[in-house]
Amino acid sequence: MSQPLTIEDLRILAQRRVPRMFYDYADSGAWTEGTYRANEADFAAIKLRQRVAVNMTNRTLATTLAGQAATMPVALAPTGLTGMQHADGEILAARAAAKAGVPFTLSTMSICSIEDVAENTDAPFWFQLYVMKDRDFINRLIDRAKAARCSALVLTLDLQILGQRHKDIRNGLSAPPKPTIANLINLATKPRWCLGMLGTKRRTFGNIVGHAKGVGDLSSLSSWTAEQFDPALSWDDVRWIKDRWGGKLILKGILDPEDAELAARSGADALIVSNHGGRQLDGAVSSIAALPGIVEQVGGRMEVLMDGGIRSGQDVIKAVALGARGVMIGRAFLYGLGAMGEEGVTRCLDIIRKELDVTMALCGLRDIQQVDGNILVKGKA
Repeated sequence: MSQPLTIEDLRILAQRRVPRMFYDYADSGAWTEGTYRANEADFAAIKLRQRVAVNMTNRTLATTLAGQAATMPVALAPTGLTGMQHADGEILAARAAAKAGVPFTLSTMSICSIEDVAENTDAPFWFQLYVMKDRDFINRLIDRAKAARCSALVLTLDLQILGQRHKDIRNGLSAPPKPTIANLINLATKPRWCLGMLGTKRRTFGNIVGHAKGVGDLSSLSSWTAEQFDPALSWDDVRWIKDRWGGKLILKGILDPEDAELAARSGADALIVSNHGGRQLDGAVSSIAALPGIVEQVGGRMEVLMDGGIRSGQDVIKAVALGARGVMIGRAFLYGLGAMGEEGVTRCLDIIRKELDVTMALCGLRDIQQVDGNILVKGKA
């Protein structure tokens, strides 16, 4: 393939280069995958107003996200197993994000640890937290994020129990992959990935193994999460974590205006409209469809971000037009990472930036801060 021009180009390349179980992990949803597909499809129904003969010079996409300067309204979302798309994936993605001037978010379920990313990057990054039954482990995770000078804590609220993703079960997802005949045959077709993995010591869940009590290795993600993720998570826990953290707090996984209201009352700084990429409640509304109602409910009191289905700069501007301060991208940057490592993440961000900039100009605007619902064809939002 020549130089990738779209996120879809990067996806196709990643599918060739990443072992099936890890590509499928990134590129799948729960049950029928209906909500996963809707996240993308619902953007297509939103139409833009083309404007002409207006001054399009001196354009800027600069903004702030959770108080942090960003060169465009995009951040890298927390994604588990990033370091299995490409060796040392979290470090490479964090470096690409810093170079592009956008925030990077490290997942609790990352392969590279908080300390790994902090030691190998210069820019502050965000840390995403899952609430576990082991509260002492959570306290220590928060302390580790503070020590790494993370600039915001992203608390995920929509994974109290794990949604079923059929592909992960069929593939026997584990990190590192188990040496079954099927896996070995598949790995033999991915020499670039295998060479990368041979060159790194980071092959399992760095934030957990050696840190959580009694966890010497973590061969099965699903069994550990089923045992440790806390189904009793409540808004009292949100307040406890807010006090314990003491810094910028972003709540991820809000999809309903009633929950958005509770999020605003919790004192959090921002929320992320998200259905976990269609990986949790299949049949839930798409993130972009949920966004306007949540902006209407709490947009004047807290910052509203969104994720789910962003595959282009046009998707970004549509989300901003509907009231989002910015968006988070997950699969899009994972495709870039799996395809080309750090260079692929940079390419992903460059693609989105150019599409966003050109679209904004052709809608007759020069500053992302001016983008609102007026750029949309009425009745299509």
